[in-house]
Amino acid sequence: MRTSAQQAHFFSRVAGESKFSVDTGPSNAIRFPQKAPFDERLGYSDLPVFLNRLQAKEFTIASQARISPRMADLVDRGYFAPYTEKVQGGLSILDCRNESLFQERYPKRIYSRFDDIAPILINSLLYIENRELLDSQYPTRNPAVEWDRLTLAVMNKGMQVFSGDARTPGGSTLATQIEKYRHSPEGRTSSAKEKLHQMVSAALRAYQNGEDTSAARRQIVVNYLNTMPLSAKPGFGEVNGLGDGLWVWYGRSLGDVNQQLKSLTPASKDAGDSAQMYKQALSLLISQRRPSYYLDGNEAELEQITNSHLRLLGSAGIISPALRDAALKAKLNRNTQKFNAPPVSFLARKAANTVRNHLAGLLGGSRLYDLDRLDVDVTSTLDAPVQEAVTGLLRELRDPEKAAAAGLNSKQLLDRGDPSKVVYSFTLYERGADRNYLRIQTDNFDQPLNINEGTKLDLGSTAKLRTLVTYLDLMEHLYQRLAGMSKEELRAVTVDKKDVLSRWAIEYFLSAQDKSLATLLKAALDRRYSANPGEQFMTGGGMHTFDNFKHEDDNQIMAVRDGLRNSVNLVFIRLMRDIVHHYMFQVPGSSASLLQDADDPRRAAYLSRFADKEGKVFIRRFLTKYQGKSAQQAEDLLFENIKPTPARLASTLFGIQPDVSLEQFKKFINDRLPEDKDLGDKKLQKMYQQYSPQQMSLADRGYIARVHPLELWLIGYLRNHPEATQAQVMEASAKERQEVYSWLFSTHRKHAQDKRILDLLEQEGFLEIHQQWKRLGYPFESLVPSYATALGASADRPAALAELMGILVNNGARKPNMRIKSLHFASATPYDTLLQFAPGKEEQVLAPEVAQAVLATIRLVVEDGTARRVKQAFVRPDGSFVPVGGKTGTGDNRFDTFGAHGQLIESRVVNRSATFVFNIDQRFFGTIIAYVPGSQAADYDFTSALPVQLLKILAPTLMPLVDAGSDEAAASTEAKAGAQQCIH
Repeated sequence: MRTSAQQAHFFSRVAGESKFSVDTGPSNAIRFPQKAPFDERLGYSDLPVFLNRLQAKEFTIASQARISPRMADLVDRGYFAPYTEKVQGGLSILDCRNESLFQERYPKRIYSRFDDIAPILINSLLYIENRELLDSQYPTRNPAVEWDRLTLAVMNKGMQVFSGDARTPGGSTLATQIEKYRHSPEGRTSSAKEKLHQMVSAALRAYQNGEDTSAARRQIVVNYLNTMPLSAKPGFGEVNGLGDGLWVWYGRSLGDVNQQLKSLTPASKDAGDSAQMYKQALSLLISQRRPSYYLDGNEAELEQITNSHLRLLGSAGIISPALRDAALKAKLNRNTQKFNAPPVSFLARKAANTVRNHLAGLLGGSRLYDLDRLDVDVTSTLDAPVQEAVTGLLRELRDPEKAAAAGLNSKQLLDRGDPSKVVYSFTLYERGADRNYLRIQTDNFDQPLNINEGTKLDLGSTAKLRTLVTYLDLMEHLYQRLAGMSKEELRAVTVDKKDVLSRWAIEYFLSAQDKSLATLLKAALDRRYSANPGEQFMTGGGMHTFDNFKHEDDNQIMAVRDGLRNSVNLVFIRLMRDIVHHYMFQVPGSSASLLQDADDPRRAAYLSRFADKEGKVFIRRFLTKYQGKSAQQAEDLLFENIKPTPARLASTLFGIQPDVSLEQFKKFINDRLPEDKDLGDKKLQKMYQQYSPQQMSLADRGYIARVHPLELWLIGYLRNHPEATQAQVMEASAKERQEVYSWLFSTHRKHAQDKRILDLLEQEGFLEIHQQWKRLGYPFESLVPSYATALGASADRPAALAELMGILVNNGARKPNMRIKSLHFASATPYDTLLQFAPGKEEQVLAPEVAQAVLATIRLVVEDGTARRVKQAFVRPDGSFVPVGGKTGTGDNRFDTFGAHGQLIESRVVNRSATFVFNIDQRFFGTIIAYVPGSQAADYDFTSALPVQLLKILAPTLMPLVDAGSDEAAASTEAKAGAQQCIH
């Protein structure tokens, strides 16, 4: 009991046999800990869940810890794994050069060594908690137990049965307390068995390095002071350790306090300002027993118990009478307010936040607060020096003088508006053999929002790039269908006269000598369209007109490639019309062909089969869109592309909630209408009757709402049956599928109904287009069914445009985008696990010939089109220019109000954006965007020339990265060599 000699021999032997090593591949000899404060905070107990999620997302275990049979046996018996635990843990992020991007360590303020601690703090702590701990008389002493205190604690526990006292003094040493608050469930001792687990585990940990525990006992003091739990503070979170406790609860620096207290001895006669510091530190040592009670409760209780300990420590000679008396007079002055953390520059953390948010998603939506406390080292693909340089440059350009010096005060740039209000965002990927590497993702927006990935913006004519890809992809499908046919077979193909593209392809193959796909695509790009804005277009449920940006294009007839090069709106409006018509009329016997003959006797039976078949197709698509979402989420998603007019709102509401009450109806309409629209009770009551299910069919409601009727029905059905399976939905929708389609083909008032049929078919055509866009990375669940989608009406996201460009530079292959190379969890622990990103096979989503045809076309945009100012921006050391291609787009987003006769009554600016999606040498690709939110956008008239000019400005900064792979053997600069390190 005095020397612990036999214990030392036994426990050191067992601890010596409790080892772990790390080897390649997954381990079949590993045990993860139970849920407990320390293991949960560092992520050890959640590792099985994390690993399952990461392996489902293309990460593989490269290496993992193997524990010895003895350690496995101990853990299986309920003891805590004996290993040297970390005082601090937290997220660490490295860039592709292994340079630090981000590092968090918790606790933040710690003692590194025993000798750093002020002796008066050590003596005070040991007197209160563990007086025999540092006794040097017996080097083999077991620090897990003090027999006299343990005996007294057992006796008190027995007496508690008779006294009824809920709280009795415990017998825990510092070593067992550490085990308790780190590894016991909820940090508590729930039973005698749990106490035994703590004591045995503490003993094993103390004897890891042999029978002499002298060093281990000193380290226990260090660990205790660094990690003792001290409740939580709003604005800071969980507080652990004396250093963080002093900072959060008293606003004291651990270094300052420690320096002051080091000068104090039991013989000190003048405590001076040190008295309050000592009292505050002492209060935290005492609070550890009931941290929430003392630190979150009434300060008077903490003051009282601290004063009691001051008198006790003075009587025992641990502190001088002068210090005791001065400390008794001092007040604790505990900080009771929310902790105000120093402001964090989101600009400085743009790169890190890109990785942090991505990692949070990989791990199942972890909060950044929890993520930052995990014991994990992340190696990213970002290039920190270039990222920092780009971020700094974008930030500088908000200064009007520096913007002017960079040439941004010209026409179509920033000749109007305040440069400091413009948000710039930049993303750059590098094409790899089997994946794309994110190298830069940053902006000058000093907020946590990621403009690249967290926004839905009208990016204007960049939609023409998506439209061009759809057009050429459609041509490739026609090639697959028609190229092998003989002339007789081609002439026999039935094509509706409105399917212009199919008719053109057939005529092409009837006369072409070279029938290769590349030649067909070249001819398709040579097809000519009028740029005349004088035509009215029936689309989106009404008549629309469109203008070109440059009026000198108005009277031109030009090839598709020239229309893209010069970003001519009317060329792409007409091209989109042909694409929509192709999907409407391409299939012989399609729904569109039923418009031809209203008297066909087979019509009714055919329509029934058609309705069932087509209805199921759309039900499946809408299920993909809405299944698993709450009623409110589904409603919000539906209204993303519905203009909130009273008629549409009423029709939509009755479509999804046929039994809605009058009061619910009124509230819904008023909530969804713009604030300046007030219909009044009388009007609302009339509408409630007019649009009720008794007065209007499901198909009529869908027509008025501008929504597919089956989409309305499905949202309503899922509202009442959220757990319904696809089979149940199909069975329940049988009647509605017939109803939605059958009325369309009645011969009564055929002209008006044909108009509705065409409108519905246009929506179905856009559903087909959406499927193709979605396959190429379009991020949203629907398109606006209007030709204006070719000009950006359906919005986009910069990151999604970058993904599209990545597909093009990878010859039509969709490769995984990589931000994180590896994740190293719990290094140097028995839970050590290294995961590496190992993407699956790439997916070929476009024919290589299509990708190459698009790339050649967007090169023209830079060579002699809307992005020509960046043509010679990237210059190699030998003076040659790096080729660049891309597509520009400007979004001038407004809410326009028109009168009954089409006159513009009001135009309210919502925001303004300008975008350039680009590739550099067909190896790097990305997006750059300039954006002004809100009504202040009315002060600006910049166009896509602004982001093009920005890329030109950034070119010298990017050039070391761009040029690094062009001649890897000839790296001549440190920057170039660093960029090559990222490649490898």
